[in-house]
Amino acid sequence: MDAALITLVSIILLVLGIIGTFLPVLPGLLLSLCGLLIYKFGTDAPISMIYIWIFVVLTALSAILNYVIPARTNRKYGGTRWGSVGSVIGTLVGMFFIPIPFGFLIGMFLGVFIGELLHDSKDKKKAFNSTKGALIGFLYGTGFNFIVGVAMFLVVLIDIYKN
Repeated sequence: MDAALITLVSIILLVLGIIGTFLPVLPGLLLSLCGLLIYKFGTDAPISMIYIWIFVVLTALSAILNYVIPARTNRKYGGTRWGSVGSVIGTLVGMFFIPIPFGFLIGMFLGVFIGELLHDSKDKKKAFNSTKGALIGFLYGTGFNFIVGVAMFLVVLIDIYKN
């Protein structure tokens, strides 16, 4: 296969991966990692294997942190399991039934808030704080993923322009 075509496919995957770091319908860093691996091994690029292993570890770490960070921030801000379940249900509902960009975020926050209110309907402050914790957890996780995705893209871009 032509190296230019492989490079184009790699860049498309890397860009989709970056977009996927904040859109839950795309497997963000996995797409970016695939783009990096296709570029490295499809074009025989002189990218060091140390970079590849670092990005593999960061992608695996991200998969773990995407579950740990929201749970920790939710608990830190007084959230319960009801808010966590509401978050998952709200994200899915928002993704498919709120027809605007980032509808999944609106759904997630509404899900956390409603879940906490179902747990204790009298404590609106606790529900609000849990929703704030969900927002902070989302920003931490998304920020980490975005930075790693952009780093993979830059490694490939630097290699393209270096050669």
